[in-house]
Amino acid sequence: MKKKQLKIQIFLIITGFILIIITYFHFPYSKETKLSKNQNARQEAEININVDTDSSFDEIEYEGFYDLNKSFIVKSKKAIIFKKNPDIVHMTNMNVVLRLDDGRVVNIISKEGTFNKITYDCFFKDKVEATDGETKIFAKNLDLLATENSIEVYNDVFVDYPTGNFEADRVKYDFLTKNLKASMFDNKEIKMKIFE
Repeated sequence: MKKKQLKIQIFLIITGFILIIITYFHFPYSKETKLSKNQNARQEAEININVDTDSSFDEIEYEGFYDLNKSFIVKSKKAIIFKKNPDIVHMTNMNVVLRLDDGRVVNIISKEGTFNKITYDCFFKDKVEATDGETKIFAKNLDLLATENSIEVYNDVFVDYPTGNFEADRVKYDFLTKNLKASMFDNKEIKMKIFE
């Protein structure tokens, strides 16, 4: 009988050691591994959500400076940033306000447009209106190129300024030289009225 009791005691001790090893060493390790796998999967999912989805915003506004001392504001009612090109903001009811060195404030609005957050270039389309208080420009498209300090207006351009007005297919204005160059796509004459 003592041999039988000894075998049972040895079996119980070995079983106890196995249970202790499983409970205090193996189980926490496997649970920790599962937990870290779940956390990694959750973090990857969050990263994918942040990177792989398009973002849309209401009433967005960017403020900044170009050429170090000229301020600008870009606003829109709605904006979308696509995951494939996060530097470009696609806007509806776009509005840009520029403050120039000579004190003029240029206000440009359009139904749609895009804004490059890196270069500050803006591309307006559909019912574009631009004014500096005296001169008014109406067109289908306007490209405000901060990288070139110029505005290019095209497609059904109408310019109304204090001493006259004209129609053209394309108008390019250089902020630095203040030169205005108007042209037609098919080399037709520009329609112009000058008032004295």
